[in-house]
Amino acid sequence: MSKSESADRIQAMIEERFTRVAVSPTTERTFPVGRESAIRLGYDADEIDGLPPQAAESFAGVGNPLVLGELRPGEVVLDLGSGAGLDCLLAARRVSPTGRVIGVDMTGAMVQKAWANALVSGISNAEFHLGEAGHLPIGDATVDVVISNGVLNLCRDKLGVLAEVFRVLRPGGRLQMADILLRDDVTPEEVAYKGEWSD
Repeated sequence: MSKSESADRIQAMIEERFTRVAVSPTTERTFPVGRESAIRLGYDADEIDGLPPQAAESFAGVGNPLVLGELRPGEVVLDLGSGAGLDCLLAARRVSPTGRVIGVDMTGAMVQKAWANALVSGISNAEFHLGEAGHLPIGDATVDVVISNGVLNLCRDKLGVLAEVFRVLRPGGRLQMADILLRDDVTPEEVAYKGEWSD
């Protein structure tokens, strides 16, 4: 199998896994999802409980990018890999009424669930688009803050994704990202023991 074929296979596996997390979150056994996971990662329980329960059930983040900087009314926020929309919904409340939040995710089931979550939450200043992090459907210099939660590690072309982030950010804009990484001292054997690419 060529390197390109292997990368395509991994991409398909990522899409398949997160489709399952969108459609049937309680079946995920490898990594934590849902409300309790979000709270363990530092999200405010009262803020999450202010949303309908289905808004948090497919949450699959690895941290809390919202605590890395204040979101202000009127700002435009882009959520890179927005999943079922939990971070978007919380951000939309913070930047409202004059701000807006744009979620982009590569998984159609997640995009559909995010739209449904916004509707049932009564949030009208969030929108969701099917797309890839390396080819954002957003104009140049149109975003104040980019947030991302556990997505960059799943992207093939990390430098290309970061170039896209900086393309869409306005001058003075910022990136608030939670992610996972491997340190240089982690051996290939330890990587194999710890699990698969997205565990």
